[in-house]
Amino acid sequence: MTVIDPDAQAAWVPEAEMDAADVDETDDMPLSTRLSIADTLTLGNATCGFLAVYFTTTGVLIPHLTGSEDGGMTRHSAASAVMLMLLASVFDLFDGLVARKLRSSAMGAELDNLSDLISFGLAPAYFVLVWGMVSDDAYQRVSVVGAIVVLLAVVLRLARFSCVTLRDGVFQGMPSPFGALTVVSVVLLGLPFVPTLLAIVGVAWLMVSRVEYPKPRGRLAVAMLGWIVTSMALLAAWAFEAPGGELLLQSACALQVVMGAVIPLFATARRVNAFRDNRREARAAQLP
Repeated sequence: MTVIDPDAQAAWVPEAEMDAADVDETDDMPLSTRLSIADTLTLGNATCGFLAVYFTTTGVLIPHLTGSEDGGMTRHSAASAVMLMLLASVFDLFDGLVARKLRSSAMGAELDNLSDLISFGLAPAYFVLVWGMVSDDAYQRVSVVGAIVVLLAVVLRLARFSCVTLRDGVFQGMPSPFGALTVVSVVLLGLPFVPTLLAIVGVAWLMVSRVEYPKPRGRLAVAMLGWIVTSMALLAAWAFEAPGGELLLQSACALQVVMGAVIPLFATARRVNAFRDNRREARAAQLP
């Protein structure tokens, strides 16, 4: 004799109804779990950052540790790592533009911060670390400190960016993509160890400073994209030992460092002039 449990019978649902329920659950999937086009670009940013670490490890660090260094291959790998960071900055530039034009998912901001941490925090910090291990005049333990400073600066900057609301059109502190490229440029200049380390720490300080930087929009975004493409071309010329390639690359790196130092001066001068204008207007308003 078969006994049917009434509770089990009540809980049973026909297969057709179960399929319909699954379809409804799929349709009701929260927007926060759906990737947008901007999110896909952001994931491309993270992928480039990871690959930059990969090329730095396999093409620069491991050959140095195993004593199988090949100058040409090392140069190609270092150039590939930096070009991937540049490509990550292109993805970072376009994901914001696409997010403003098209729909952005609810997790877009979190994805952007996590991807920036990989590409513009971990990748350049690791580049500094490996530079301290392979350079003849570098001190490995001190370079580790410099790498940690870069990484923590990006972490603090991204955390503050998520919490602080600023006026439209500006960043507070050097943007992490610009900071990462400036750090790498300092290393590629090939200066003595102490000036290089001081410059790296200075860039890290600018990233967590309160100096305002303009957001790359309109003509500034086009100029930034042109600068990135030019830098990638110069890196390729350096990697393949084109005539004058090293001189051109060092000139571009020097220009990147100069821009990193000059932009805060312009921003500070603008704030001082704005403060003076406001004081003048306030005094003029008080006059009878």
